[in-house]
Amino acid sequence: MGKVSINLHRLENRAKNGIAGFGSYWKKGCLKPDNANFYLVSGTTDIPVQSRVTAYWPDGSVKWAAHTADSSLMGDECTISADATNNEAVDIKADVICVEENDNEFKINLSNGEITIPKSGNKLFTGYFRNGHRVINDSHSELILQHRDNASEDLCNIQNEKYIGKTNKVDIKECGNIRCVVRIEGIHVSKTSGKENIPFVIYLEIYKDRPELRFSYTFLWDADENKDYLKALGVRCESDINGEFYNRHIKIKTDNGFFHEAMAQLLSWRPRVPQETYHAQIAGELLNLDEEKDVNALKASMEMPIWGEYTLWQDSSSHYVIRKKISNDNCCYINGLHGIRTTGIVAFGGENGGLILGLKDFWEKYPSSINVKNIDKDTVTSSIWLWSPESEPMDFRHYTTTGYSQTYYEGFDEFGASPYGIANTNEFMIKPFEGKIASDEELDELSLEINYRSLYVASPEYYHDNRAFGYWSLPSRETTKENWVEDQLDKAIDFYLKEIDVRNWYGMFDYGDFMHTYDKERHSWRYDMGGYAWQNTELVPTLWIWFYFLRSGRSDVFHMAEEMSRHCSEVDMYHFGPLKGLGSRHNVRHWGCPCKEARIAMAGHHRFLYYLTGDMRLEDVFDDVKDADFSTVNMDPLRFFFDKDKMVYPTHARSGPDWSSFCSNWMTEWERNNNIEYLNKIKTGIEDLKATPMKLVSGSDFEYDPESSHLRYIGDRATGGTHLEICQGAEQTWLELTDLLEDEEWNKMLADFGCFYPLPHEKQFELTEGRIQQRQFTYPFMASGVMAYGAHYYKDHELGKKVWEILESCMEGEFGPDKLETVDIYNAGNQKVLHEMPGVSTNVMSQWSLNAIVALDFVRDDLNN
Repeated sequence: MGKVSINLHRLENRAKNGIAGFGSYWKKGCLKPDNANFYLVSGTTDIPVQSRVTAYWPDGSVKWAAHTADSSLMGDECTISADATNNEAVDIKADVICVEENDNEFKINLSNGEITIPKSGNKLFTGYFRNGHRVINDSHSELILQHRDNASEDLCNIQNEKYIGKTNKVDIKECGNIRCVVRIEGIHVSKTSGKENIPFVIYLEIYKDRPELRFSYTFLWDADENKDYLKALGVRCESDINGEFYNRHIKIKTDNGFFHEAMAQLLSWRPRVPQETYHAQIAGELLNLDEEKDVNALKASMEMPIWGEYTLWQDSSSHYVIRKKISNDNCCYINGLHGIRTTGIVAFGGENGGLILGLKDFWEKYPSSINVKNIDKDTVTSSIWLWSPESEPMDFRHYTTTGYSQTYYEGFDEFGASPYGIANTNEFMIKPFEGKIASDEELDELSLEINYRSLYVASPEYYHDNRAFGYWSLPSRETTKENWVEDQLDKAIDFYLKEIDVRNWYGMFDYGDFMHTYDKERHSWRYDMGGYAWQNTELVPTLWIWFYFLRSGRSDVFHMAEEMSRHCSEVDMYHFGPLKGLGSRHNVRHWGCPCKEARIAMAGHHRFLYYLTGDMRLEDVFDDVKDADFSTVNMDPLRFFFDKDKMVYPTHARSGPDWSSFCSNWMTEWERNNNIEYLNKIKTGIEDLKATPMKLVSGSDFEYDPESSHLRYIGDRATGGTHLEICQGAEQTWLELTDLLEDEEWNKMLADFGCFYPLPHEKQFELTEGRIQQRQFTYPFMASGVMAYGAHYYKDHELGKKVWEILESCMEGEFGPDKLETVDIYNAGNQKVLHEMPGVSTNVMSQWSLNAIVALDFVRDDLNN
């Protein structure tokens, strides 16, 4: 093996500056991890890069790697290479960030600064120095829980309890020549009672040659939703400031341009201040006022209100306000500006520089705010509030006290809502600057870095030809029929890209998800109807959107998929407690349905984001789900359909979607950590399926033992329908396993399942000697991808044609003769003109699109014949 290379390009409409995190995918066997030295080149220029292996092939060679580099040096195109023949380790110790550790702290030494991370206590970090100056004194996490006691109909006792973060564990996750990544794990402690609530996990990126600090902040809900409301949550920093009040500035990014003021604005009735002085001040210049020449300006600056506190508050997806006040608790705020949407960038500073604060998805994940106070003191307190204290507190209670399984399509007629164990992750940045207030251009650039971090990817052709993420197709419009399929795929994705904004699918706990089913009479989605409300990964829109991105390379689709993965991997699943590794089925509240299942939380939804970006938070998520099968003992997915006293094994697992989701989790653990134990879990289940009378056709209900990973055959019954065996990501997981396991019998089993699915029931009954009884293989379009695999496996062109007949018939039946065309409805859905798709269902849209994308890879020729 010699030098191997991958050509990468910057995803369009992403930042061109800042530190980029990106992944690289390597062919099986070409790169051994023990001697893989990575090199990054743009043109003829070598670019410093920091790398780590994130996944392995079954032979132990590198499958995926994650890299970090300065995007301003990388340009629009670059090449990542690895010299697999070089057995000598490259000595880069002189370039690596130096970390000093003692019993109490980590001291991280940078090229022109240092920062200290305590191992315990209330501070996230202390003493951040740049160029010999302390730019941030310290920082801590802060929480306010609101408690309500409805004493009577006329009296409600409300108490706000303040908490401060306490660090329990600190790990250096990565340290190289570009960055040091610190993982801080802790919990909040009440300042009054000492009670502990709301754990947090922070990934803090510290750069060797750049001043900004980038945070990934995850909080996890462990409070009592019946008593506790989330009033505020954020991170607070203390930093020194100096200089005259008229040289202390604040600048806030708005819808258009910036809101910019000084603490003492040199605009005065009496005495008059020269216009050129005021003009220079508002332009951001540092003024050097002379006691003799600038008497009026100096006198005015001492006889006017000094605005010491500012708040930028986004209270909804369509409104924010900038408020300010003087530093006196007995004085009110006044409103400075109302706007619609801001990207959440605030800069403040004095004569010695200052800080820039930026929160990703500021308006999309409202209610958020950034507060800066004591700008008129020696030490400024600045806070990034993920949940703004100005807002109504978050109420985690359910919308009802029972379940509505029949009328509202909920799982069971029991109450099962529980937010205990869910999480939410937010990203923000703090950047020190020197000298006068940061320029508009710098703040615009930083806004892009925070919200659209620079990302480099390979071409769709490279990913496809080397089978990244299994089987999917590239677009082709060479024939009329291909053109028709591609048109439907484009219309589907473009509709949802617009629908997010039309329907305002925003907010901290909602942003990233879609709604499930549409109501054409109300011209709205069924937001209030149980299982018809939020999608919660049902029928894997995650996989549809990620596959669409892989085949198109579209930046807007990547952003939509990124936000969906972030939401679904946090809010829709449980990260601790008795349901750890499971998720909640689709509902009005993301944690509302009594059905808690592995399919909602499976690793396969989010592998794309992890491997393409190297996002470390997802490593925690994958750890949370790898043993999700054990949690089914606490929440058997078929608990209402079988008598537990008659069971041999402690719980149940349908071959799909339960066991197939376990496979997704296990496959991810196996490839990430080369963990053979989890490969053996997959093989154990496969051997159990091989031993059944009809192999993959058998079941799909099985008893299951998490300790041994064995499935126990209990006859042929498919609770919920046979389509559930294949449509919740099983198809994509199992197809990917065909390339990894080198088990020809498994490949044949999957092909046989695909061939069997569309057969007439009479033929199925005959072939199984009546074993399937009245079991129906419903919704064949949801299995058309695995049918296409069967057709490809057996070179069965008649079955290949059948696949396309099924997909076209589904499109006609579900959406009518106009297929995916929208109709214009006037003054509906709070729109002057609503571009409505009356029959839209995210279930159908996801499964039709996903199966078409897979089928094109196997039976494209049968579409055209």
